[in-house]
Amino acid sequence: MEFSIGLLLLVFALSFFLSGQIFQARGYTLNEGRDIHPGMFLVSCAVVLMLLVLWEEFLFPVKVKAEGKSVIYRNHRNKLKKQLLIYLIIPVIFVFLYFEYEVNLLRFIIWSAVCVVSPVAGKLISGINNYNDFLKFTNDTIEYKNNEKTGIFKLSELQQIILVRDQRNVLHKIQLLTTDNNTVVIDIDEMELEAFYASIDKFVIAHYKDLVK
Repeated sequence: MEFSIGLLLLVFALSFFLSGQIFQARGYTLNEGRDIHPGMFLVSCAVVLMLLVLWEEFLFPVKVKAEGKSVIYRNHRNKLKKQLLIYLIIPVIFVFLYFEYEVNLLRFIIWSAVCVVSPVAGKLISGINNYNDFLKFTNDTIEYKNNEKTGIFKLSELQQIILVRDQRNVLHKIQLLTTDNNTVVIDIDEMELEAFYASIDKFVIAHYKDLVK
C-alpha cells in the first residue's frame, strides 16, 4: 500500500511539473498575470483520478462473494458505479480549465484526451458491457452468464470439466463436457473476471476434483 501511494504521489508530482505546458504562460503566470499553479494542480488531480479508475485494485480490492454454500464471481457493480463517479470529475476539471485559463489548444486537447479516453477504453466499457455477468459455483451446480450466453448445469449432468489455460498457464476458459457429449465453453476471459482467475482455478480443482481433467 505504501508503495502504491508513493507511486501515485510521484505521478502527481511529474504531472504537476509537466502540465505547465498546457497553459499559454510566461514562467508560471498568464499574460494577464494570473497564477497557473491552481490549474496545474487540477491537471495533476485529473491524471491521478484517471489512474485510480484504470488501477481499480487500489481503491477496490478483489472480494469473492459467498452466499450460503455457493460462491459468486462477478464484475463488482458497486465498484463500477464508484468508478463512474470518479471518472466524471475528470471532464469537469478540463471543462473548467478551458473556460477559466488561457490554454495551448493542441496540448490541452492531447492531455484531456488521454485523461478522458483512457479510462473509458481501458476499464469502463468492458465493465458496463459485463455488468450482469457472473460465475456461480455450488456443491451441486455451475451457473454462469456471459452477455447473451447463460446456463446452469448440475454436476450430475457433467462427465468432465476442462480448465483451459493460455500460454502463460493462466486460466481463461472453463470447458464443460455433459453426459450427453455436448460441450459448453464458459469464456471467463470475456466476463471482466481477470482478478479472480487464480481463485477460480483453485476453487474448481478443490471442489470438483473428481470431474477436473
